[in-house]
Amino acid sequence: MPGRMPPLTALRAFDAAARHLSFARAAEELHVTPAALSFQIKSLEAHLGRPLFRRLNRAVELTEAGRTLAPGAADGFQTLAAAWRAVTRMQDETGLAVTAGPAFTAKWLAPRLFHFARAHPEIELRFSASLRVMDFDRDEIDVAIRFGYGPDPGLYSLKLAEEWVTPVMVPELAARYPTPESLLEAPLLTDQSLDFLDPPCDWPAWFRAMGLAADPPAGPRFSQADHAIDAAMTGVGVALGRRALVIKDLSEGRLVAPYGIALGTKAHFRFLCQSGADTRPQIAAFRDWILEEIEKTVAVSDAMTIVPAEDVPPPAPSAGS
Repeated sequence: MPGRMPPLTALRAFDAAARHLSFARAAEELHVTPAALSFQIKSLEAHLGRPLFRRLNRAVELTEAGRTLAPGAADGFQTLAAAWRAVTRMQDETGLAVTAGPAFTAKWLAPRLFHFARAHPEIELRFSASLRVMDFDRDEIDVAIRFGYGPDPGLYSLKLAEEWVTPVMVPELAARYPTPESLLEAPLLTDQSLDFLDPPCDWPAWFRAMGLAADPPAGPRFSQADHAIDAAMTGVGVALGRRALVIKDLSEGRLVAPYGIALGTKAHFRFLCQSGADTRPQIAAFRDWILEEIEKTVAVSDAMTIVPAEDVPPPAPSAGS
């Protein structure tokens, strides 16, 4: 019958042989004998009515028909394998694979994970500290925590907290620079990972929010937020710290935010998973734990005066413009 699909086992044999261009290696991958694999491919060619491989002395190569079929067969089996992995993960109530940015992993997750592990010893955690865009099925990821504006179409997306930035430093530096004006003389650390924010939440914007039009002095620049915060922790300078990444250090006194004024941004951390997966026990437990941990430090945020970044006056025109 025209258009009738051939047996799946024959297509699987063809896919392996087309990738390896070797019946022997394809047979080894599929754990069958070369004779059995050759039989499957011959049956597929008989089903099609034309050859898919050109048999050479010590190798094989694809015919025009084989080259036409190979990409679709490969895509089909990759899609099927991904779907199978996804459906088997749905039955797993103990494994939890999480991806988050390096800074959030180092400054938020890692210092708190002991509490989650103690409360949920049955859950086996696996972390990937990366900003790479990941596919939940292909990369076998259950939860992603990402910072930005969204939206996140087709996903379960939960905003974790309002986000802001404020100058943070060790107490000794706070005594040396008691006012925003005096901060203009301080060594200022720049977190370049904030450069994508619009409106900006950088040092010039923070000083303008304080009514100070002077350009702040240029200081060391860091591509990673946690590196800027670590530098501030050593006392070498003042960092413009993001709420989620400094709030634990603020609540425990290792850093201070002496001016009590922060720039608010509409960018925020989001808890992401596949739509419907939020009800899986380990994902729900992880989400609820994160929300509980955020609640523990809410007093720090409540004590801060937030100036929305969109309300900050723009830079003054330069002379001669």
